[in-house]
Formats: sequence, C-alpha cells, structure tokens
Amino acid sequence: MKNVNIIGVPEHFNFPWQLAIEEGAFGARGINLKWTDIPEGTGKMAQLLKDNETDLAIILTEGIVKSISEGNPSKIVQEYIATPLLWGIHVAAKSNYKTLADLKNKTAAISRYGSGSHLMAYVNAQNQGWDTQDLKFKVIDNLNGAVASLTEGKADYFMWERFTTKPLVDQGVFRRITDCPTPWPCFVIAATDKFITENPGTLKHILDIINIYTSDFKRIPSIDRTLANTYNQQLEDIEHWLSLTEWGQNNISKKNLELVQNTLKDLNLIEKITPSKEILYKGT
Repeated sequence: MKNVNIIGVPEHFNFPWQLAIEEGAFGARGINLKWTDIPEGTGKMAQLLKDNETDLAIILTEGIVKSISEGNPSKIVQEYIATPLLWGIHVAAKSNYKTLADLKNKTAAISRYGSGSHLMAYVNAQNQGWDTQDLKFKVIDNLNGAVASLTEGKADYFMWERFTTKPLVDQGVFRRITDCPTPWPCFVIAATDKFITENPGTLKHILDIINIYTSDFKRIPSIDRTLANTYNQQLEDIEHWLSLTEWGQNNISKKNLELVQNTLKDLNLIEKITPSKEILYKGT
C-alpha cells in the first residue's frame, strides 16, 4: 500500500473524501490515503505543504495562489469546488453592529495571516470602497478562538464559511450581517512538487477516484440528511448549500487564476504575477 497524507478543513465540502476513504475506494487501488482535519484553515495548510508535512491539501484558491507566489514548492493539481464560497460576515450576537458600514475600521478576527479569513477581509474592504491600509486583525487560530474573541470584544467581526458558522448563529452566539462571495472557484486540490514528481501515477489514481465521487455526490440517496447529521446542520441549510455548490473535475482555468492573481496584486497581497505554469500542474 502506498501511504499518502491529505489535509483539509473539517467541513461538509470534504465529505466526498470521507466517503471514498470509508468505502475503501483508494485502498482498492493500493493507496492508503490518510486524512487529517486542519480546523485552523488555509494558512496552516499552506505551511504544512511548504514544510512537506503533507502530500495533498484541499485548500482555498486565493490562499494557495498567494503561498505559491511566495515560494511554496507546490502546485494546484485540480479545481475541487467550482463555485464561489459564501463568506458570512459575523459579529457577536449582542454587539451593537447592525450593518456592514458599522464595521469600517474595526478589527477582523482571522485564523492566521495568509488564511482565507485574512485575504477575504481585503476583498470585502475593496468591495465596500474602504481603505485596505486601515484594516486591523486579531489572530484567533480557529472557530473556537473566534467565538471567544468576538464574545470578549477582542475583535469585532469574523469572516467564515456561512454554513459552517450557521449553527453558532442559530444558537445566538454570532449574528450574520451579510455574505461576501469569492469572485472565483473556492477550493482546489494542491500537492507538493515532491509528491507530484515522485508519484504522478498515484496522484492520477487519487484524482480519478475523487472525481467519480464528486460527479455523483448530489445523487446519493438522502445525502442531504447524512450531511445535516454529520455536520450538525439544519436540513434546510444543507439543501440550500447543495443547491449553490458544484464540484469541479478539471484544473482551474487560466482566466480564473488570472483573476485571483490580479485581485491579490491590486490589494498588495502579492508582489508579482506568477506564470501559470509555476502554479498549475498539467497532469500526466
């Protein structure tokens, strides 16, 4: 058996991987795919790729593009979620903030620098016409850290995937002011250059398997109920999320990669535009 390490956030997007692992789809091809949850998100995952502490990651597009442009020896090997991510903009339920305008010049809780919660704060600020140089951040590591930080008033707002945080809204911990969608497909599969070079055949098998699972995922009987139970979500929220979400089976387009890089460059989050061949894996 070939041991392969893969990481991702513990969210409903990644359930096809759990399903394929549980059903032995990778094992049948001689691959022992070992999944590890990374609740800290994209910034942490980018670091693990850079340090060769994982082979693969299901990671936010903007985060890995920024990391690769800064020298992370990895490539995007395929698009994973072909639709935008809905970033809910949350405040403490008892806070006085009522509108997005109230959050101008306030402190954003972020999991870490270079994470989606960090980068999307810039996208949101640009959308609102705010001066991005005025943005302030408080590093909170993960969702539990965000709860503590907003509740204690150490940060003012927190951007995280809308449906993941919905139970906290339902419980009266957070209040969601609005959403900020990514302008591009949100999740990609990234691999280290080392893994790509040494295991091109194994990588192809892994992509073939997950693409079979994601192609059929929405047609699995009662998948909405399974997801709602697994991730402690309301059935109607999962149904809404499924209606908005499409999985991709090809690599991210150069047009979308251009959009990501141009946006990051405009926001002064990357220094230069990196050629697509240095970011995208062409496959075998």
